[in-house]
Amino acid sequence: MNTEKIEEFQRYFKCHSKSKEYMGHSSKVHSVGWSCDGKRLASGSFDKCVCIYTLDRDRLNKEITFKGHGGSVDQLCWHQTNPDLLSTASGDKSVRIWDTRVQKCVATINTKGENINITWSPNGNAIAVGNKEDLVTFIDARTHKIEAEEQFHFEVNEISWNNTSDLFFLTNGQGCIHILSYPDLKRQHILKAHPGTCICIEFDPTGKYFATGSADALVSLWDINELACKRVFTRMDWPVRTISFSYDGQLLASASEDLLIDIGFVETGDKIADISVEAATFTVAWHPSQYLLAYACDDKDTYDRKRDAGSLKVWGFPSD
Repeated sequence: MNTEKIEEFQRYFKCHSKSKEYMGHSSKVHSVGWSCDGKRLASGSFDKCVCIYTLDRDRLNKEITFKGHGGSVDQLCWHQTNPDLLSTASGDKSVRIWDTRVQKCVATINTKGENINITWSPNGNAIAVGNKEDLVTFIDARTHKIEAEEQFHFEVNEISWNNTSDLFFLTNGQGCIHILSYPDLKRQHILKAHPGTCICIEFDPTGKYFATGSADALVSLWDINELACKRVFTRMDWPVRTISFSYDGQLLASASEDLLIDIGFVETGDKIADISVEAATFTVAWHPSQYLLAYACDDKDTYDRKRDAGSLKVWGFPSD
């Protein structure tokens, strides 16, 4: 059964391997993400802006550029059930919530440090943001008030709730995954996941697995109920910076400083496809209902090598 599915995916992506590039920023894109209905794609950049694109069949059209942050937009995330709401974390020590219906910022929450990562709880009630000093701030997404702050005494790299919003996960510099109960933030488990720094974490939409990427160039897949490692993806040579599950949980995209993005079959680890890139890739995101992968690389402008290009790409369109 798996062999047939793998071959089916491999055939599909031989015919759907076209990438399209979109210029929206004046410097490097740090984060990309799709709205929950898949109609919009957002990108956050070092240029302090957020660009919103709308998907029209097989192309993206730029809708609006949100301005207001005073520093780099390092990470963004959409509300998981409201397709109009988007949150951003910035080095300007603030979190902003944007509403695409009214096309403006509807809340600015000031925090204590330069923010580098952000996550919105699946139930929509809370936003967590982490800063460079390993302080995680929890914000009530309805009142926009800070509910709690938790200072960690280790390097916090990425943060995420599980799919039921009752457990909170952090990846750290010692290769561990810390699991806390939420909202009381009591420690439940510490998983020793990797020998190197654990960089990123992503939950599979079906609720069966989560995956972590590490400085050891490995991606590990974990059973969420057993908290047991099921398999390891080993095709990368450089630290894995970003990972994303496809909407059906069957595919896992991994990216690093390797000059390719790896697409693996979750149940076996087999390679389905890869995407050739010209520079390190620090953000990838699968579309919520199609096999389209958005990504952004650390590209330099072709004509001026000193300038960051500021483009994003979407892969998975029908090949010509």
